[in-house]
Amino acid sequence: MNLIELQGVAKSFSAADGSARTVLSSVDFELADGEIVALLGKSGSGKSTLLRIIAGLIPADHGRAAYRQQAIHRPVAGIAMVFQSFALFPWLTVQQNVELGLEAQGVPAAEREKRADAVLELIGLAGFGGALPRELSGGMKQRVGIARALVTNPDILLMDEAFSALDVLTGETLRNDMLALWDGDKIPTKGILIVSHNIEEAVMMADRIIILASDPGRIRDEVHIRLPRPRNADSVEVRALIDEVYGLMTQHPVQAAAAGAPESAHAGYRLPATDVSRIEGVLDMLAGAPFNGHADLPRLAEEAELPDEELFPTYEALALLGLAHVDHGDIHLTPLGQHYVDADQVRKQEMFGQQLLTHVPLAAHIRRDLESEPSGTLPDKRYLELLEEFFEAEEAQRVLEVAIEWGRYGEVYGYDFHTSRLTLPESETA
Repeated sequence: MNLIELQGVAKSFSAADGSARTVLSSVDFELADGEIVALLGKSGSGKSTLLRIIAGLIPADHGRAAYRQQAIHRPVAGIAMVFQSFALFPWLTVQQNVELGLEAQGVPAAEREKRADAVLELIGLAGFGGALPRELSGGMKQRVGIARALVTNPDILLMDEAFSALDVLTGETLRNDMLALWDGDKIPTKGILIVSHNIEEAVMMADRIIILASDPGRIRDEVHIRLPRPRNADSVEVRALIDEVYGLMTQHPVQAAAAGAPESAHAGYRLPATDVSRIEGVLDMLAGAPFNGHADLPRLAEEAELPDEELFPTYEALALLGLAHVDHGDIHLTPLGQHYVDADQVRKQEMFGQQLLTHVPLAAHIRRDLESEPSGTLPDKRYLELLEEFFEAEEAQRVLEVAIEWGRYGEVYGYDFHTSRLTLPESETA
């Protein structure tokens, strides 16, 4: 029996102008008994929204979400969630934080204490029951979060970026401890669903990886992993899987579009969350030794010592601007990218501006409006309202900030922070 079944699930939220903004569209998904599944996808793919529908925290607008063949309409007792932010109550002790779920279920105090003690020992926190969260390291705080979820003996464990707030070594240790509990049948949980940005983490843990497309979120690819656990991160099989998932995750919107205009062809395209310094830093690293213009993405990530969630937007920006080509888990400097690396600073900014106007519709739209405006200046609110037709207010603000930074660097337009107005560059105004 499937533990979770989603059929045609869709979810929308209201945009600032009152129109519906679709976050998830026609999602069909199953979580089988005895399975660990990882959800991967860039910002805007609806991963966390999907998790909250499964947990019963928010309803789906369309389609059916079911737990053990029963429709999900509210929080389900058999489903527990672990959050990225730990979400501990700072004024409660570790023991009291762990007992919260049991208290909400009406479990008597003596039973709560017994079960909390047992799970704290299981998760490696025996002796810390009387400590306050501020006395704990990040890894220990997340162990408390996991213990709080496990103490209710959940059928399904949902993990929303549960290891991403931890340093690499701590996250890997906690991940391995969780797998030891799962594979050793030391917890009663029958299924685990993980949201992650970390490809290696997903490959090391999951039986199946689901890759979501964005705007709206929908299932784009699926990778089955049949390797036994524990898995060796340096084995040929694991490295091949990591390369495969990197390739799927870094498909350029032009490649990913099945038909019609690609995602990046309109002003409401979700510009990648990266800045010019990171774009040029990765470009310089790619052009230099030992890569000399060609790199395997996992190896480039190791050299850069940056997590996947920071590098993926940079890869996307390089491909969008025509400075690099990403294909099947590899990245290659384009001839234009090589010219960019070799150019002096003035020429780099000219080239950046040219590529921006050619490949980023929002930037071209702003520039055209400024050229047609007699005063050569316009309020940024005009473009924020445009973006809010596609995104939530916070994400619209982020996308506009990226467009402003890129445009200023390429001298396509200027920006006055005091008046919140976009302007034509000073030289052209004069």
